[in-house]
Amino acid sequence: SLSTESFISAASFQETTRVLTEASITGRIDNLKGLKENVIVGRLIPAGTGFKHHQDKRMRRLEDSMQASEAEQELSEQLSEVEAEVQE
Repeated sequence: SLSTESFISAASFQETTRVLTEASITGRIDNLKGLKENVIVGRLIPAGTGFKHHQDKRMRRLEDSMQASEAEQELSEQLSEVEAEVQE
């Protein structure tokens, strides 16, 4: 098959059954980053009117990740304080 990260895109060219079977057996994940694979599964494409949707989605994931990191740091600091109190 073609050398592409998207097995869905590769399956649309040739050897569909083999490509999809190999992908499922090996547990591959298609992140649907390209136009073709998004069209195949009926999603907004990451261009034109769909670009803002994908950009907003990416920003929400980044914000969620940053909030999780901040919460983790805060919990770590609280744990250190509790451990220090226990040792006193």
